[in-house]
Amino acid sequence: MPFPTTSSPLARALAERNYDQPTPVQLAVLADEAADRDLLVSAQTGSGKTVAYGLAMAKDLLDGAERFEPAAAPLALIVAPTRELALQVQRELAWLYEHADGRVVSCVGGMDPRREQRELAAGAHIVVGTPGRLCDHLRRGRLDISGLRVVVLDEADEMLNLGFREDMEFILETTPDTRRTLLFSATFPRGIVALAKQYQQQAFRIEVAGDEGGHADIEYRAIRVAADDVEHAVVNVLRFHEAPSALVFCNTREAVRHLQAALLERGFSVASLSGEMTQNERTQALQALRDGRSRVCVATDVAARGIDLPSLDLVIHADLPKDPEVMQHRSGRTGRAGRKGVSILLVPPARRRRAELLLDLAGIDVVWGSAPQADEIRKLDHDRLLQDAVFSEEVTSDDQVLAQALLAERSPEAIAAALARFYRARLPAPEDILDSGEGRGRERDDRRGERTSRREDRPAGTRSKTGKASPRHGMEEATVWFRASIGRKKNAEARWLLPMICRRGGIDKHDIGAIKIMDTTTEFEIAARAADSFAVKIKRPDKEDTIRIEPLADAPQRQAPSDKPARKTRHDPWRDKDDGGHSAPRRDEPRDDAAAKRRGKPDREARAFSSEGASRSREDYAPRQEPRSAFRFDRDGKGAKPKSGDEPRFGKKKQHRNKPGQAGHWPDVSAAKPKFGKKPKKKHRG
Repeated sequence: MPFPTTSSPLARALAERNYDQPTPVQLAVLADEAADRDLLVSAQTGSGKTVAYGLAMAKDLLDGAERFEPAAAPLALIVAPTRELALQVQRELAWLYEHADGRVVSCVGGMDPRREQRELAAGAHIVVGTPGRLCDHLRRGRLDISGLRVVVLDEADEMLNLGFREDMEFILETTPDTRRTLLFSATFPRGIVALAKQYQQQAFRIEVAGDEGGHADIEYRAIRVAADDVEHAVVNVLRFHEAPSALVFCNTREAVRHLQAALLERGFSVASLSGEMTQNERTQALQALRDGRSRVCVATDVAARGIDLPSLDLVIHADLPKDPEVMQHRSGRTGRAGRKGVSILLVPPARRRRAELLLDLAGIDVVWGSAPQADEIRKLDHDRLLQDAVFSEEVTSDDQVLAQALLAERSPEAIAAALARFYRARLPAPEDILDSGEGRGRERDDRRGERTSRREDRPAGTRSKTGKASPRHGMEEATVWFRASIGRKKNAEARWLLPMICRRGGIDKHDIGAIKIMDTTTEFEIAARAADSFAVKIKRPDKEDTIRIEPLADAPQRQAPSDKPARKTRHDPWRDKDDGGHSAPRRDEPRDDAAAKRRGKPDREARAFSSEGASRSREDYAPRQEPRSAFRFDRDGKGAKPKSGDEPRFGKKKQHRNKPGQAGHWPDVSAAKPKFGKKPKKKHRG
């Protein structure tokens, strides 16, 4: 179905861009019932809404003419939330109105305002800008909007989220009342509806949002990968797909810098895009992607909106997005205007549940799999070499002369081998990826849906709330002790320490023995067969946590049990006690009485221990304090009477003030001190 437009210059521009079939949103805004009315349109990113409102306002701007009059005061004003989106809209409208002699000027933050002032003074038919910069030009009198016929708010919901409500209201209140207002938004939240009721007149509502499963032309995939193999997985995914342009998203600027450096080191042509870059640097990075000088762009979520790259076929989420909307906006950079695209999420085992929640909330059906392996990529390279376009190009006379010279000097096999080496030399080498991420992911899949009790879910060999390490059943092999720099004071618990240790060291939970959580550190056992590889992997920097793990050199290493039965010994309560460094020495160690005398009076925590045997809970470590209700004072405040059955612990009793047999005969405890806790306060007499 052709575009329902009567303007020949616009039809010519659409034909040059191969716009043969209009999208649903373009058909909706050009329908007869939408003509000459304010529009409230809900359309997803990548649905062709820029061309849609460019065609919808053509009748108001051209007024039946084929071309514009010489540029003067602007006739249309388009407001966009970000610089990238505003510049993208300016480029789209520039080619759409090119044959109608339309002049489109951009006013965005980060650019030279004096240059924009000169361009506005020279005249413009359409002005595209961000809210802040447009308000600045309006307040300074540089932007004349007295002749505006159309105002477009593009992605109004995002402008509300970014806090531009006051700027939008200022722009709408300043523009003429006779204007036509077109409001485009991905959703219709309460703020957008209120804005439409206040500044639009009987708006015609259009909802052409895509399916709940995301963009129909995007194929979603999720790859299970170990946390320390995410970087290698990005390399292999880029090599496996060999897309003309690819966009890799990270959550932080530091992650963007790190991943860009890693890809450059491996031979990729990479550009970066983040909020710390100037507008000129952003423009250069995007232009490098458009003209093919860069094939990969590593970016933060600043690139999730307003970027349209014609050859972008692949989006990789190196870090999981924060919410489903961000994920859809990231993925919406590909699969635009009828093109197909692939969006791939890299999911470490610790983020598996979060990824499933994001996909469920977005209503996306995803295909789970593992990262491409090096052998698969090498096989694809072999097939791509055989199908390379160089073999189908026309052979010139110079090529024939060089080919004959090569055949005269070298054998065909040697020439073919050299060609293969040249072909492989320009390709980044694939990475070897461990299957640990896939194995743990499959293990989690097998456990999904199973409900276990609190007691069954607690891993063996972990520490209870009292701090006492429980033995791990079945750990009958030699072990090595390690120490982590986190303890009870920082809310260390075995239920999250165990998966963290597995993730950091690339081991399974069955390789972990006892876990002892102390005040500031945690000690745990690792099977000796896995200790060497564990010690190597924990040295790698981890971006998810900063907990330092190191071997515990002075800890006794458990040996594998022998056939000889162990000698029975009497239970020693001090051997398993964890008191934060204040426990008494072991029975097999010499007791340093002189050092004990030099230490003098033990501190508050050390006094809480006794030699009664069993290890105590956290409450037992606190100094004992008698409840205030154990005392009942006389009216004169001299003494205190214990309640029936209560015997508070007093120190040495003093002489009774009253003689036996007299009224009020009770011990005078006004100066008595309990062993622990506060002493009763005296009542002063005037």
